[in-house]
Amino acid sequence: MDSESKYALGGQAVGVPVPIPLSQRITKSLLHWGVETHGISPTSLGQRLDKRLYHLFFVWFSANMNVLAFSTGCAGPAFFNLGLRDTLLILLLVDIVSSAIPAFFAVFGPKLGTRAMVHARFSWGYYGSMIPSILNVLSMQGFLILNSIVGGQTLASVSHHLDDTTGIIIIGVLSLILSFLGYKVIHWYETIAWIPNVIAFIVMLGVGGKHLKLSNYPTNPPPSVQTRISFTTFVASSIFSWCTMTPDYGVYHDAKASSYKIFFYTYFGLLTSSVPAQMLGGAFAAMAPAISSWNEGFDDGNNLGGLISAILSPTGGFGKFLVVLISLSIPSICAPTMYTFGTSFMAIAPIFARVPRYLFSIVSGVILIPLGILGAKRFFGTIVNVLSIIGYWTALFSAIIIVEHVIFKKRNLQRYNVDHWDKPQWLPSGIAATLASLGGIGIIVPCMSQAWYIGPIAKHTGDIGVFVGFLLAGILYFLIRLGEVNYLQVTSKAS
Repeated sequence: MDSESKYALGGQAVGVPVPIPLSQRITKSLLHWGVETHGISPTSLGQRLDKRLYHLFFVWFSANMNVLAFSTGCAGPAFFNLGLRDTLLILLLVDIVSSAIPAFFAVFGPKLGTRAMVHARFSWGYYGSMIPSILNVLSMQGFLILNSIVGGQTLASVSHHLDDTTGIIIIGVLSLILSFLGYKVIHWYETIAWIPNVIAFIVMLGVGGKHLKLSNYPTNPPPSVQTRISFTTFVASSIFSWCTMTPDYGVYHDAKASSYKIFFYTYFGLLTSSVPAQMLGGAFAAMAPAISSWNEGFDDGNNLGGLISAILSPTGGFGKFLVVLISLSIPSICAPTMYTFGTSFMAIAPIFARVPRYLFSIVSGVILIPLGILGAKRFFGTIVNVLSIIGYWTALFSAIIIVEHVIFKKRNLQRYNVDHWDKPQWLPSGIAATLASLGGIGIIVPCMSQAWYIGPIAKHTGDIGVFVGFLLAGILYFLIRLGEVNYLQVTSKAS
């Protein structure tokens, strides 16, 4: 054999096995054990075959039928000083309307096979979509911190031998395991994770319900309109923020399924879990000041787990067992959040897309634990700040995606060429989305109300940043994108 034929494969002798890189061997081994190894490329029609659309209901029912949604309701009386009636009415109305936004986004998963931050490229462009991808990474980590604090406090309330730190570590590790394993395992877990929480909430209502009489509630001074609006914004932010996640959990489900079915499975999964869990939290938190044991456990609104333990304390050991189950079900929201943290990180730049998804779960877990321990010191201040800020940018994001789909794609999914997902030259420039979001930020700042900053408009109206940001971003995107499309059509004809 001459030298040319002997080294026909780039210097590798014919017949000599090419060594397989260690990373590929690890990935192959993990795939054998059921770990999801697919990256962020859109799933093909042949992969989108799972007809169990009820998964889309349970993944969001479990994610909201837990103590984080309970804490959202608690914030009405505990942080905004609202009475029972105002709290419950705002929760109901906002949930009914806001749940439609993430349900709308859920359709893109099965229909196009695109995850949320990949789908963003069809309006934000290849390079512009790096902005929401980075923001979503930060948002998902913020969510994880909140969830781990709730789980840690709840678990620590069972025994004096446990503290928040121990609970946060346990929750973080359990969430890491589920997220590491991936899509199928998360969906399986979400079909059962809601059960202990539903049982616990029913028992809480049975044990503490005798105190929840209108005549027993403390009388609060009438809240201002600004306070009501700020709580409305807070609740809307907690629901809006799911829109950057819902497409991720349908990318292997039936592509031929009705868009309405996908929408309503997701909508009712969110609505039927959020409303009861949040209302229960609002009812118990509003009554806590009138019952010494509840008030002591609640610790001025800083210990959600203490409140739950105090409510269940009459049931003795069974109550403690339920508290442990509640805390250990927190991964029902942490695992999907950690999973989306990874897919969003991969969408930032090609270099990150080459890193296996499951490694980002480890990165997230390492960041989560120390920050969760720090954030636990002032819980409701932390949750209101984090969820509100997430709500601001997701309002801009969702408005831009909706306008692109409804007006420029004419609600026709066939107008998306998913083969172009990683080809910048075939995607929008991203100028319209970037400028629209900057304009939205410009109106949000004077309209936002946080503990650390109150804008000049918000002083008179309350926090309306989410709503005016959504409206202005949508209008600006329509106008700028329309100009961009017309310009491209003119230049195309001229050439």
